[in-house]
Amino acid sequence: MMIRESLIQVEDVRKVYGVGDIQVAALDGVSLKIETGEYVAIMGPSGSGKSTLMNLLGCLDRPTEGRYILHGESVSELDKAQLAAIRNREIGFIFQSYNLLSRTSALENVMLPLLYSKTNGAVEERERRARETLIDVGLEARIGHQPQELSGGQQQRVAIARALVNDPSLILADEPTGNLDSKSGAEIMELLDSLNEKGRTIIMVTHDAEIAAHTERTIHLLDGKIDLIQKNGSKKVRDEAI
Repeated sequence: MMIRESLIQVEDVRKVYGVGDIQVAALDGVSLKIETGEYVAIMGPSGSGKSTLMNLLGCLDRPTEGRYILHGESVSELDKAQLAAIRNREIGFIFQSYNLLSRTSALENVMLPLLYSKTNGAVEERERRARETLIDVGLEARIGHQPQELSGGQQQRVAIARALVNDPSLILADEPTGNLDSKSGAEIMELLDSLNEKGRTIIMVTHDAEIAAHTERTIHLLDGKIDLIQKNGSKKVRDEAI
């Protein structure tokens, strides 16, 4: 069996909001490891800490306590500029609402992350990379189309291409099928499955158990803690040391 390296280590992380006597621990002592090439779902009821955990994993926020190590680098105490650099270099985001720029072509939307990369190259190089990535997600015939000219599934493919164009270590997907009909949702999951099969590390928040079943394991959160780890395709186990 192939041995995979740890991409993510989260060590006893707490995230507290509020001041004085009015404080809420959105995350309360979460520890986990995710290996390179893993496919993981995060589930839990509203207020369980899913969004807070994804924000921390995506370097959009910092923990109040504990450590977050991404690709061997401790990012827990980096400043905003440093976190932005990590996000651009290491992380690709896929959102439920696509977050595409209107009146901007699919090609231009996918080129955007390259504008902030230190290795973005000339305009011709950025365009080549964006075009190839759009072809990879099956949108070779829609490269010049704007979001309003695309279906929901096609818009999500543009968003996936944008997430991939910088070749990040980690893909974070927040309810990637939430705005799609069942057919388009199945197509997007087929695309994400194929990306993982090619070695992409994907962490996905979802409320849908059928979507989560595509992954290797599901981390269930409750009240800011890991409540349950479900090894998909096998029995459920409770185990804080992932």
